[in-house]
Amino acid sequence: MSPFLTATWRYLVMLNYEVDPKVLAPLVPRGTELDTWRGKAFASMVGFRFLDTRVRGLAVPFHRDFDEVNLRYYVRHRGPEGWRRGVAFVRELVPRWAIATVARVVYNEPYLALPMRHLVEMDGAEQGAPGRLEYGWKHEGRWHRLAARTRGTPLPSAPGSQEEFITEHYWGYTPQRDGGSAEYRVEHPRWSVWRAEDPVFECDVAKLYGERFVPFLRGTPASAFVADGSAVAVHPGARVSEVDTSRDPAA
Repeated sequence: MSPFLTATWRYLVMLNYEVDPKVLAPLVPRGTELDTWRGKAFASMVGFRFLDTRVRGLAVPFHRDFDEVNLRYYVRHRGPEGWRRGVAFVRELVPRWAIATVARVVYNEPYLALPMRHLVEMDGAEQGAPGRLEYGWKHEGRWHRLAARTRGTPLPSAPGSQEEFITEHYWGYTPQRDGGSAEYRVEHPRWSVWRAEDPVFECDVAKLYGERFVPFLRGTPASAFVADGSAVAVHPGARVSEVDTSRDPAA
């Protein structure tokens, strides 16, 4: 089946926070379960450039290039072939009202349209030159930001590493209004990552993400990466087949 959406995702700033599983459990889409790394649950603040966006191969004027910032966590669903590792979202921010409205109304994705801005200084970063990234959004009259610096060259994530766990999820899961869930496949090559330096997350967490996240997102992240990104293809969604996820085979 041909992709529903194609784009290029570039320069993904990923600040990763260990979160109490009890905080995430009420949000987990039906038919999935929390995915953990070495027994720990994580939520990630992610900011990136969304470029050359096309829906069914067609570019929508004024909606091709934009920023996105999201708070995501990690789940898995048992498919016919085994575990499907995926992400689910607490909130997704974009600067385009039309994108947020369609995603929210048609797909029940938790999108919000806000004024956004970015700073990308990555010339030569893939050859080791220092890089700087910042994604900003304006909420209730105040600018917030997610930022990091890079040093050195990006490297492929090692098998079993936290970098691999955070970056290599190829499914998305979304709760639906009737209590069920939808899933969609995201296709992209394996990304390389920089270790991020001087990570910054400045935000009114309670107002944007809820009080339950305040104790976790106001602390120092457990890790911080910048992924180089690539072309991506998002395939049409389908209803999640609800199967027993209580067993725990080796991932």
